[in-house]
Amino acid sequence: MLYNTLHNRWLRLVAAVAGEFIAAAAMNLFIVPLHLYSGGVMGVCQLIRTLLQDYAGLSFGAHDIAGILYFLVNIPILILAYLNLGRGLAARTIICTLSYSFFYSIIPVPSAPILEDYLTACLLGGILTGIGSGIVLTCGCSGGGLDVVGLCLSKRGSGFTVGKFSLTFNIFLYTACLILFDPAVAIYSVIYNFFTVMVLDRMHQQNVNVQALIFTHGDEHKLGQYVMEKLGRGVTYWSGTGAYTGEGVHVLCVCLSKYEIEEMLHAVHTIDPNAFFTVQEGVRVYGNFRRKLD
Repeated sequence: MLYNTLHNRWLRLVAAVAGEFIAAAAMNLFIVPLHLYSGGVMGVCQLIRTLLQDYAGLSFGAHDIAGILYFLVNIPILILAYLNLGRGLAARTIICTLSYSFFYSIIPVPSAPILEDYLTACLLGGILTGIGSGIVLTCGCSGGGLDVVGLCLSKRGSGFTVGKFSLTFNIFLYTACLILFDPAVAIYSVIYNFFTVMVLDRMHQQNVNVQALIFTHGDEHKLGQYVMEKLGRGVTYWSGTGAYTGEGVHVLCVCLSKYEIEEMLHAVHTIDPNAFFTVQEGVRVYGNFRRKLD
């Protein structure tokens, strides 16, 4: 199921839109009622919305105008996506940005908080927002905002992940919140953003590097050729001997992203259903290793 979803562009797009719905719902149901602030571009839009309400006397009812502001601010960012990430990702980013802005604008904000405990709301809201945003990125899409800038940095081999870049930007945003509002607002907003970033970086599988060892009695040349041609990854293989059976075995070593594991597993079992497959997650890879975004 996961393999079919991640490698069918229409299913990926549907999953990405669903991820945007999860993120928008988590924000409106758990964070906005407590008058807390998201990070990144949305946080800036929420800050502008609050200033318009408090100082300009504008009222927007049960709906949050920050969703509309979010899309307007994203216009130059979408141009950046087109220039740096390609037409396909830019088109998916436009769809996801529109979806998030739409969901954020139509999902009513409860008049009374669903969870009155700030820490619990930050934990649940952060986890759900991270899951939703992680689904979007894992499906090869982007919700706009700082995700685009973070993806551009990742593509150029920067040490910043999408989550780390967002966290750095948010230091300045929450400093402004600390100055303008009650310190508790800034502190709990930081806690919410921390949970979001932690879950996001774990969900964003292209950020997680893995080392795969494949033990097979099949044709190692055929499998190695598949890895190089279909996945665009280098492969090293050598011959070994099974200690119990005394039979010869081929061992293939591949470094790739967690996102590609499902496709690798699918190919290995197609070529050799009896192959033995091990994965070491979170390895650090240096040198000529290309980060893939979609």
